[in-house]
Amino acid sequence: MRTMVDDAAAAAATDVPSPAGLVLAPFRAARFTAAAGATENLAALTSPPYDVIDDAGVTALEAADPHNVVRLILPRDRSADEPGSRYARAAETLADWLGSGALARDEAPALYVYEEEQDGHRQRGLVGAVALADPDAGIILPHENTMAGPVSDRLSLQQATRANLEPIFLLYEGGGETSRIVAETVTTEPLLDTVTDDGVAHRIWALSEPATLLTIATDLLPRRAVIADGHHRYATYRHYQAERHAAGDGPGPWDFGLTFLVDATVSGPQVHPIHRAVRGLSVAEAARRAEGAFTVRQLTAAGTTGRVDVTLLLDELSKAGQAGHAFAITDGRDAYLLTEPSAEVLTRSLPADRSAAFRGLDVTVAHLTLISDVWGQEDKVGVVDYFHDAPAAIAAVADGAGTALLLNPTPVAGVTAVAGAGERMPRKSTLFTPKPRTGLLIRLLDES
Repeated sequence: MRTMVDDAAAAAATDVPSPAGLVLAPFRAARFTAAAGATENLAALTSPPYDVIDDAGVTALEAADPHNVVRLILPRDRSADEPGSRYARAAETLADWLGSGALARDEAPALYVYEEEQDGHRQRGLVGAVALADPDAGIILPHENTMAGPVSDRLSLQQATRANLEPIFLLYEGGGETSRIVAETVTTEPLLDTVTDDGVAHRIWALSEPATLLTIATDLLPRRAVIADGHHRYATYRHYQAERHAAGDGPGPWDFGLTFLVDATVSGPQVHPIHRAVRGLSVAEAARRAEGAFTVRQLTAAGTTGRVDVTLLLDELSKAGQAGHAFAITDGRDAYLLTEPSAEVLTRSLPADRSAAFRGLDVTVAHLTLISDVWGQEDKVGVVDYFHDAPAAIAAVADGAGTALLLNPTPVAGVTAVAGAGERMPRKSTLFTPKPRTGLLIRLLDES
C-alpha cells in the first residue's frame, strides 16, 4: 500500500535513474577532527537519531559539547521572530565547522564497516551511499507508512545543508562475500572507537581497495533490502532526488542516500516492541469490551492498592505469545491478558485482500482488530500514542487517562515477509536496536 508521500515522490521522479539492483557506493565521509575534540571525546560530538530526541535531550546534547551534531539535525530557530530559520542555521553551522576544520572529509571514497556492541550483542554492517529506488522496483522495501510532516521537515533540512546528516538503517539477507569481508575487517585496528553515554560501543573501519569494493558490489547487486529505520529519511532522499532532476541537474550524488546496511542473518539488530497508550478508555472497560472477541484473563485483583510488576507482566505476555496473538492491557494497577482472538472477529476486522503475513502480525491485530473493531477507537495521534518501553506507556495512563496496550516484539522474519509482499505495517510497529549513531559519518551532497 503506497502513501501520499510515496505517490508524490514517484510522480515527480519519472525521469530519475533506476538502479539495476542493490548498489552501495563508497563516499568521502565528513568526520569530526581533533579540532572539534574528536580525539579526546568523540562520543560527546554525536547523538541518537533525530526522531528519538525530545526537547530535554536536545538541551542536554547541546550542553555536552559546542560541536555536538544535534545542532545540525535538530537546530533551533535564530529567534522567536524567525520561524523556520533553523534550517538556514544548520547550514551555516555545517559550513562553519567545515571551514574551521572541526569537520573534514576523508581523502579517498570508502565503504565503512560499522560495528556496535550493546550488552554483549554485536551488530555489524556497512555504511555507504545506497542507490535510490522506487519501492515498486523491489530493491529497497519499506515496511511502514510515512507522514507528510516529518518528510517536509527533513527535506527542508537537506535542501538547506545539502548533506545526508544521518543514515537510514537497512536489513538484508546475506551470508555472502560482503559478510565475510565485514567479519574479517573487525579483527583489525579500527579507524575510530568510542563508547556513548548509553553504553553502546561504536567502531568504524574504512574499506577503499578497488578489489574489495568490487567484490562487495558484485555480492550485493542481486539482493534486496528492507528499511528497518528511517522511512521518513528515505522518502526525503527520493523527494530531493526528484527535485534535482526536475531542475535539470541530471544524475548526481542526490541519486544516493546515506545508509547503514546490515546482514540480518549474520549480525543483525535486536527487535523490541513499541507499546501503545489508548486515551480515554479505562482498562476495566477495555477488558469488558474484549470479552467474547478474545479470551480475557485478569492478572491482578480489581481494586487492589498495589502496582503492576511490569517485569512479570511482560513475562506473562511473552509466554502467551508463543501460542499465538497475545496482548496485555493495564493502567498500572489492574492488568489483563488478551489471547485467542475469535475467528469471527479476525475475519470481520482484517482485510481479506492483504497477505497472510500482514494479517498474522500481532501489531496488525492490535490496530485493526482490538483498537478499531473491538474497542471502537479512532486510530490517530492523540487517541493512540506510542512508547518505546512499557513503564513509559503505563505511566502515561496511570492517572486514569486510558489503557496501556503492551505487545510482544515483531520477528524480523515477519517484517521482511510483509515488506516482500509489497505491503506496509501500521506505524511504529518495530524498534530495532542498537540504532546507528548520528555524527560519526556525514555525507556531503556536492561534487568536490
